[in-house]
Amino acid sequence: TNPIPTILFILLKQLDQIIIHQQVELLEAILGMETSSKYEIKNHLGQRVYFAVEENGCFDRKLCSPLRPFTISIADNAGREVIRVIRPLRCNSCCFPCFLQELEVQSPPGTVAGYVVQNWDPFLPKFTIQNQSKEDVLKIIGPYATCGCFEDVDFEVKALNEMTTIGKISKYWSGFVNNVFTNTANFGIQVPVDLDVRIKAVMIGACFLIDLMFFENSLDGL
Repeated sequence: TNPIPTILFILLKQLDQIIIHQQVELLEAILGMETSSKYEIKNHLGQRVYFAVEENGCFDRKLCSPLRPFTISIADNAGREVIRVIRPLRCNSCCFPCFLQELEVQSPPGTVAGYVVQNWDPFLPKFTIQNQSKEDVLKIIGPYATCGCFEDVDFEVKALNEMTTIGKISKYWSGFVNNVFTNTANFGIQVPVDLDVRIKAVMIGACFLIDLMFFENSLDGL
């Protein structure tokens, strides 16, 4: 019996708040060189439940930067990969509505849990969360401006009618010195505790996509 689905179920089922903290890379901070991103994924008590590592080539990071394709491997504290996030190279412009961002989340690796699909909109960042059958489940709608100078930036998680807000993905502003000199990311995901665990895994993938699309080269809004 594969233990990974059980591990994922136990850890994610009890969470309604997920904190994602990008680890500081000394080489990147000092020399400004782009390195593979590493993240700690924590519960509301600050306890690490997962560790995530971005897998791609230096060429992709340097040439494509926030548009780069990537695979993010998410493992539990025992080192077992439980979630895999796959982002192909696609556009990030309202001028090309036929080739916008689409991200696949697998959990366990090799089994599709769902998708994050960017929706065309001339003004607002919009995404649809889909289940493994590509059926729409939730919407994510960001603010008109994502610079977030000296304040948090919230992407609201909404029902499909876009009227009811059930949660949010927040980019936390954590202070001028930390942001300017390390450009690290700190995010929070708030969702209903009874949300399907597979959709919670997809929400983690959505958080990584939002980070790369809107905050990768922004000095976190400063």
